[in-house]
Amino acid sequence: MRHHIATIGLGPLLLLQGMYVRRVTPRLPEPDGPRSGVSGSGSPLRLLIVGDSAAAGVGASSQEAALAGRLASALSPHFSLSWELEAKTGRTTEETLHYLEALPEREVDIVITSLGVNDVTGQCSLKKWLALQEKLVQLLHTRFRANHVFLSALPPVHLFPVLPQPLRWYLGAQAMRFNTALAAWAELQERCSFVPLQFPLEPSLMATDGFHPGPGAYEIWAGHLAGKVRTLQPAMVTS
Repeated sequence: MRHHIATIGLGPLLLLQGMYVRRVTPRLPEPDGPRSGVSGSGSPLRLLIVGDSAAAGVGASSQEAALAGRLASALSPHFSLSWELEAKTGRTTEETLHYLEALPEREVDIVITSLGVNDVTGQCSLKKWLALQEKLVQLLHTRFRANHVFLSALPPVHLFPVLPQPLRWYLGAQAMRFNTALAAWAELQERCSFVPLQFPLEPSLMATDGFHPGPGAYEIWAGHLAGKVRTLQPAMVTS
């Protein structure tokens, strides 16, 4: 309640700061490089990565240095990996859901998502966002036959120095609320896991816009996710 009341009072300032940040923050492109591939040896693993600009690799110079490429490098020594990236800058959970609904049905083993920041900045309510996340996970299990879905956490927006106060406080508090709720929901699901983003928010790890991960952060993120995949399916890991 206190957060809601404070938001009402700060509304005009938050709006002005949001407009300012959008105007002055450099728009980094999605990196070039393959968005699907086959590599490695061992037990087969079909991986699908979906989401927003972070999933698309914004902040890296190439897809090889972004999340998808780093995941492929980390998993290929243990699996015969077939991977695919379906992500776009600015995409919300609802937009991702509609996009995936229009794709041909296919079978995958693991899905990794990166969604939520655009929902927070777009003023999506927590209740609606959780409902959309549930629909997304159901779609991935049914239409894509996913054995398991890993839901990446929203980043620590409250620590992003590029955002002025109180906008940083407001968006950061929303992101933490989204993470807490999504983690609690995922805990009750059998084939779904919430994955915190665990990397230090150092300038050397971030992109030049101060908002997206840089190659160093992508490497840490991918390594953490790859470890989760290997732990989930030890029978698929080669010796």
